[in-house]
This record gives sequence, structure tokens and C-alpha cells, in this order.
Amino acid sequence: MSSYPVTPLSAAERRHAVTAGFLGWTLDAFDFFVLVFLIDTLAAQFHVTKADIVRTITYTLAMRPLGALLFGLLADRYGRRRPLMANVIFFSLVELLCGFAPNYAVFVVLRTLYGIGMGGEWGVGASLAMENAPGKLRGVLSGLLQCGYSVGYLLAAVAARFVLPALGWRAMFWIGGVPALLALYIRSKVRESEAWQQHRAPTVGAILRTASGHWKIFLYLVLLMTLMMFLSHGTQDLYPDFLKSAHGFRPDVVADVVILYNIGAILGSITFGHASERIGRRRTMIAALALAMLVIPAWAFGKSLAVLVAGAFLMQIGVQGAWGIIPAHINELAPDSARGLMPGFAYQLGILIAAPVNNIVYALRAPFGYDRALAGFEVTNIFLLATVIWLGAEKKGKQFVRGLPH
Repeated sequence: MSSYPVTPLSAAERRHAVTAGFLGWTLDAFDFFVLVFLIDTLAAQFHVTKADIVRTITYTLAMRPLGALLFGLLADRYGRRRPLMANVIFFSLVELLCGFAPNYAVFVVLRTLYGIGMGGEWGVGASLAMENAPGKLRGVLSGLLQCGYSVGYLLAAVAARFVLPALGWRAMFWIGGVPALLALYIRSKVRESEAWQQHRAPTVGAILRTASGHWKIFLYLVLLMTLMMFLSHGTQDLYPDFLKSAHGFRPDVVADVVILYNIGAILGSITFGHASERIGRRRTMIAALALAMLVIPAWAFGKSLAVLVAGAFLMQIGVQGAWGIIPAHINELAPDSARGLMPGFAYQLGILIAAPVNNIVYALRAPFGYDRALAGFEVTNIFLLATVIWLGAEKKGKQFVRGLPH
């Protein structure tokens, strides 16, 4: 595909682009994780079972590929900047409306629509951030970008700790409308990616032909992302409910635990992301998974609050340590002119396939117990994931823009 003229970006403009990707993912994750602290509350409010509320998480996850497809195509055809602004406004407004839901049926519709917005953000934001990251810093900035997910989770825990008791569950969703202001920052500070300027496709059909020509790597990315989703959602989404249901901890204690283990997640994401520049993407991800495997006994079977906290803290260092490498790793594997589409679409198809994870684990708790359900699922998944990573490809250090100094 022929190249287009490129307008070089300054160092400050690159920083703004990476910041926009980080903030978009942080605020998107906050809007998603608000719900995990409200399972009991919403079940009582809407007169449904807890399983019904858990099911809305599945609906959100299942709709994310549609958002990745729509916004990914827009990002490759028209640039990263405008689709990212539209996406942030969309998911923020839907989250705000969730706070006004009068009944369960309306709430289900809104959480389903929210999935479209959540699905579109990661691919666009990650391509924008990774294309603007200097090659030698791509690993650590990849970790910084991905830890936005953990920062969002942490902020949701803070809101559950302080906003929920004071203002109620509706205010938790109303706060989720604030991220729409990020669009103003993107509009005023973020310029278009050099890589997109150089490699942009002339038509949507050209983007789809490029993606279909790389179908083998795309299928590999979908498998990788499916197992990565089993890893993160299998260790995070139901863990607050596990602490309340299986151990009887108060909601404020659970929120404090979540805050602590998300601090671990942030440390893991940045630390392992940085390490991947020295020892490679695949080896570093496997090292992070080894840590997660080792702490499963404390994470799932700890008998005291202290042991469970330590296990959860170390678990999320490992889980998000592996995740911190993903933005750099899969953007490096993607073809240049479909980087807005392929990584995000593969990421969100992984979500679609892994969408039943919470229902599966929640159902397994009845015959096996909550602790064995969590542990057994993740032991199996971590083993499979490490195997897939080891057998996969790697293109660490790939240059996204040709002919320009970095």
C-alpha cells in the first residue's frame, strides 16, 4: 500500500497522545467496574437475583467486539483522534443513563449498549498510544497504558468505599458521565498519529483486505486474547463477591482489599512492561504468569484476611504484569494499515468468547465451593495461556513509522 505524506509530531504532542490513550482506558474501566461493587444492591433494587445482575456483565462483554469493529474501521479509515472522541462521549453518556434506569429491563439494555462503547475504546486508544511511543520506551508505556484498567478498577473501589454509602448506587453511575470531558482534551491537545498518516488506507475495503490477508496472525491473537480475558476477568470480576459471600467481609473491607490489589496490578503492569524491553515480550509474560500460578493457594484458599490480601496483591501483580505487555505485543504483530482494527477486534472477540467466564465460575461454586471454582479455573487457564504464548510469534521493537527519527 502506498505511503502518504507525514507531519512529524513533537515530543509534547506524543505525550498528549499516550496520555489520551491511558485516560480513555482508565475511565472506561472505571465505568465497567462500578457494577461489580453493586451486585447485591442492584439485585435488591430491581427485585432480581444476583445471577441476573452478573449476567449483565456478560452482556456488556459480549457486545464489545461490535464496538471494536465499528470504531476500529473508523480509526483506520479516518484517523485515531476523532473516533476516540466519539467513543469516549458515547460510553460516558450511556454510563450516565444507567444511573437513571427505572427497572431491570432498561438497565440490561443500557449495559448492553455500554459494551459497544467499551469495546471501541481499547483498540483506538492503544493504537494511538503505541504509535506515538518511542520504540525503546514502548514496553514501559505499554504497561502504563494497560494499567489504566487497574487504575479505573481502583477508582471504582474508591467510589464504592466513599460515594456509595453517602450518595447511593445511582450516583456511582452518574460519576461515570464525567469521562465525556476527556473529549475536550483530545480535541485541543492530541494530533493525529504519524503512523496512520503514513499508512492510512484509501477505503474500508482496503482495510478489510489487509486484515483478511493476515488471518493466521489474527486467529492467533483471538486465541491469545480469549485466554488473557479468562485470566483477568476470572481473577477480578467475582473476587469482591467471593470475599463477601465466602468470607463474610463487610463491603468497606472488600473495597479496601480491591484498592490494595489494584495497586499491585499497577506495579505489575509497569514493572513487567519495562522488563519486556530487556528479555522479550513472551518470556516476560510467562514469568508474570508463573507468579500468578504460585500465589493461587493464598489468593483462593487463604484462611485469614491478611493471607487473602497478600495473595490478591501478588495475584494482580502477575495478572496485570502479563497484561501490561499486551498493547505493545499485539500492536507490533498487527499489519500497519489495519492497526486500529485488528488488535482491538481480536481483543474484543476474545472478550466475546470469554464472556461466560463469570457465569461459569459462579455456577461452579455450588458443587465445588467458591474457592475451588476460582482456583481450578485459573490453574487450567494459566497453563494453557503460557503454552500459547510460548508457541506464538514476537516482533519486539518493530518500527511503526518509516523514515522518521524516534
